[in-house]
Amino acid sequence: MSEVQTMTPIKSDGSASKAWLRALELTASIPRNRDRIMPVVIEELATRFGDASALLSDRERFTYRELAERSNQYARWALGQGLVKGDVVGLLMTNRPEYFAVWLGITSVGGVVALLNTNLVGPSLSHCINIVSPRHLIVASEFTDLLTTALPGLTVLPTTWIHGSDDVRFRRIDPEIQRQAGETLDRSERPSLTIEDRALYIFTSGTTGLPKAANVSHARILQWTHWFAGMMGAQADDRMYNCLPMYHSIGGVLVPGASLVGGGSVVIREKFSASQFWSDVTRWDCTMFQYIGEFCRYLLHAVPSSHDVDHRIRLACGNGLAPDVWDQFKERFGIRRILEFYASTEGGVSLFNVEGKRGAIGRIPPYLAHRFSPALVRFDVDKGEPVRNAEGFCVPCAANETGEVLGKIVNDPSNVGSRFEGYTDRQASEKKILHNVFETGDVWIRTGDLMRKDEKGYFYFVDRIGDTFRWKGENVATSEVSEAICAFPGVKHANVYGVAIPATEGRACMAALVPAGELDLSALFKHMAARLPSYARPVFLRLQDEIEVTGTFKYSKTELVNQGYDPGATPDRIYFNDPGSGGWVRVDEALHDRIRAGQIRL
Repeated sequence: MSEVQTMTPIKSDGSASKAWLRALELTASIPRNRDRIMPVVIEELATRFGDASALLSDRERFTYRELAERSNQYARWALGQGLVKGDVVGLLMTNRPEYFAVWLGITSVGGVVALLNTNLVGPSLSHCINIVSPRHLIVASEFTDLLTTALPGLTVLPTTWIHGSDDVRFRRIDPEIQRQAGETLDRSERPSLTIEDRALYIFTSGTTGLPKAANVSHARILQWTHWFAGMMGAQADDRMYNCLPMYHSIGGVLVPGASLVGGGSVVIREKFSASQFWSDVTRWDCTMFQYIGEFCRYLLHAVPSSHDVDHRIRLACGNGLAPDVWDQFKERFGIRRILEFYASTEGGVSLFNVEGKRGAIGRIPPYLAHRFSPALVRFDVDKGEPVRNAEGFCVPCAANETGEVLGKIVNDPSNVGSRFEGYTDRQASEKKILHNVFETGDVWIRTGDLMRKDEKGYFYFVDRIGDTFRWKGENVATSEVSEAICAFPGVKHANVYGVAIPATEGRACMAALVPAGELDLSALFKHMAARLPSYARPVFLRLQDEIEVTGTFKYSKTELVNQGYDPGATPDRIYFNDPGSGGWVRVDEALHDRIRAGQIRL
């Protein structure tokens, strides 16, 4: 493309209805074909599309036929190792086409593949390995040192296979795979599998403690991939750009699977790069891309280039696009359509904003309300649980009232999308479930997320329950404070959290900021006073050169909360909103001690 594409508005009637209809049609047959799992679908696609491109990268490329053959090689390797249905194989590998082939092949013969986070190290990595008890580990050669840090913490040492280079401590798997036949396995080779069998373990981010391993069945893999193929309108001439981590449900399952179901191809990049994103998209002639978390904000802060609009993107799909970024992102990069959604690996609730409503995460069409029934209930921040009335039932929220979103668990095999399959930790699974919510005997899943719903039925994300805090008797939603601060010129990122102050109730608001240059703190003070109620204005500011994010582009807060406003814990500048002077004061050790001693009234 040499010209900026004309941005066409999304019609909220026809196009939205068609998206829902496509998704419903593609997923309707899943419960009726119990032995048709994702590897079987890939075999069907290989027969249909053959030598068409499937998975592409600078490292390797697979056609549909080659993908099916490579997955069959991994299936035969698994059988050769004596794996039986339910045995676990851990996978520690960077983004690449081979990644998808590994889990596809092993799950085709009953193995369960644990997708290990490549950012974890030491005890956190050994924890994830221990809780799924794998018989084997497949580790890319670039992660052998990472694995070594986890070895002392392993309760049982799995048989470890290295992919990509020799290491005298472990076996090498890629030559073993090359020796396997790539032809389709016949029925006598495969164990009997159905969509009800477990296929993957995918780990939570660990934002509220150590990561948990979520159970993912073959049914949910099919539901994710086919539903999104319908929602995106995936076609054979589409090419999806994917730089999200493949150990995550979106980057490793949903994105490649949905694109392949539509007959298109996927470009896989090892890691996200804001500076190279649009040149990559243009070079590979992509038509869609997937985003998550603060991904789009990083793109917006990148240096402008000719590639910003010199592309063929028709759809950006993802979750976490902040309202303050939405319009700027569409305008600068010529994005014709944004498909924002809300979902979790654990399942229970999913929402889709197919109309392109700015800032909304979804809306349930009235004609589907009987099938998809998320509810918003009033939430007690102090107790950390939904409010119950005199009869012991939860209290529904009014329009635009913030509450926790719940998903009803229905014992209906035909409704795969309503499933909650829980974690390997049964106690963790039970903590996510609420009983007797609106009537005796009903069962709902807690999402742990606060939302509001407007008069037209659009849902808006407000905050994670663990992030929202109380100060001066009021609830402070960190996402709303962050949005207000980021509207100030010169603020690139704002990570908001609560910090404890002795002899005070609740937690005070603190914001870690990444400025584009030198900030005018006086002007920022006036900006926040005009946009935020007094209880939600930051009491402390921390200025950073860069902000730490998780592998899924969410702001990391744990270490910031632990360090608080102690200037001795960080070289970053920390400022205090001094009620006495009515402005920002640099925090030194003496001021820190006075605040902690309760000598300053807040």
